[in-house]
Amino acid sequence: MLLIPCPWCGPRDEAEFHYGGQAEVAYPGDPAALSDEEWARYLFFRDNPKGPFAERWQHAAGCRRWFNAIRDTATNEFHAVYRVGEPRPVVA
Repeated sequence: MLLIPCPWCGPRDEAEFHYGGQAEVAYPGDPAALSDEEWARYLFFRDNPKGPFAERWQHAAGCRRWFNAIRDTATNEFHAVYRVGEPRPVVA
């Protein structure tokens, strides 16, 4: 069982959460000006590193809030969680 630490509710079972993809992806300033290729790149192309990675999560079966987490994609260890809008914590 994987415990995910919600910033509001504390550690909960992974079954209560939904993965939301890469964190902190900036929405295009003028989406109407993007070409089809640029729009597709924004929608579908994301980083996929091995190691610590900033992700978005939703506590769907709890407080229903979105938050960001830094999770190691190789070990599934959560190094830090932080609320949307807060600065990303430095992880060693």
